[in-house]
Amino acid sequence: MKTALTIAGSDCSGGAGIQADIKTITMHGVYAMSAITALTAQNTIGVTAISEVTPAFLAAQLDCIFTDIFPDAVKIGMVSSAPLIEVIAEKLCFYNAKNIVLDPVMVATSGADLMQTNALGTLKEKLLPLATLTTPNIAEAETITKMKISDKCSMQSAAKKIGDTYNIAVLLKGGHNTDNADDLLYENGIFRWFEGKRIQNPNTHGTGCTLSSAIAANLALGFALEDAIHHAKDYLSGALAANLDLGRGNGPLNHCYQFKKSV
Repeated sequence: MKTALTIAGSDCSGGAGIQADIKTITMHGVYAMSAITALTAQNTIGVTAISEVTPAFLAAQLDCIFTDIFPDAVKIGMVSSAPLIEVIAEKLCFYNAKNIVLDPVMVATSGADLMQTNALGTLKEKLLPLATLTTPNIAEAETITKMKISDKCSMQSAAKKIGDTYNIAVLLKGGHNTDNADDLLYENGIFRWFEGKRIQNPNTHGTGCTLSSAIAANLALGFALEDAIHHAKDYLSGALAANLDLGRGNGPLNHCYQFKKSV
């Protein structure tokens, strides 16, 4: 059985973070493991508290995983501080991890800050160069590149800057763009657009976590990067189309949507 590791924060409401990742990876028929970077008190309305694990405890989690059940892919989500980023980078290098998908989570869907300001430099220096793929949204890509992104042309410029600077593939997500929901893949100097139909569904809590973990699951299954992204977007679209509505706020999307494609 193929395996995938998610390194991220815990969402007690189950819609994002570690919980969303495990559900998504499992639904793809891949064995899911987790290393928790932080506990969060949050729901579909907002984040009220964050409690980080210590760097030593995160290191211990990663050692236990890599020395026993080596992951076929790794997804990295919320990492809020520089010391934790340094631990992750050190362990990924030491164990020669492969198929690394980095979702540079900086702000929650509700608007809460999930990364300390001084951690961005460490993320760019230590973690981005290790990734196979990074999946920033428009706001995250603007923060990384210090560029204004307002249309497809500027999306291409930003994706190219990230990809060429860190020698990685970039999936720049257009879901936060008011004009379209198209995503842009930049890989080895080539652009590929993934057209997306904007689905009218307010339940978007955890969409970024779901997409990145679905890509990691598909990479673990042996798909090439472009195919892994295509399958992951199909999975996410199906989850959004299911339109599950829970709670008083922007409820979590339906992570238990069955992946219909043959994998």
